[in-house]
Amino acid sequence: MKANEIRALTVAEIGHKLDDTYQELMNLRIQVRAGQQKNTARLMLLRRDIARLQTVLREREIEEFMAKEQEG
Repeated sequence: MKANEIRALTVAEIGHKLDDTYQELMNLRIQVRAGQQKNTARLMLLRRDIARLQTVLREREIEEFMAKEQEG
């Protein structure tokens, strides 16, 4: 998922997407360890997606904080 696509989502949607991605990562780790999954590169992609989601959430938190600072 691209950062621009993530920025188009609401905070709630990003949170839901983050939860789903964590769940998918956990399931994939189990599959890799059990020998059912050979595509280990997917682990790296999921971790990057999680980082992107967390980054956009943090950007929103900072924007909200800065807006409150300018108001008062």
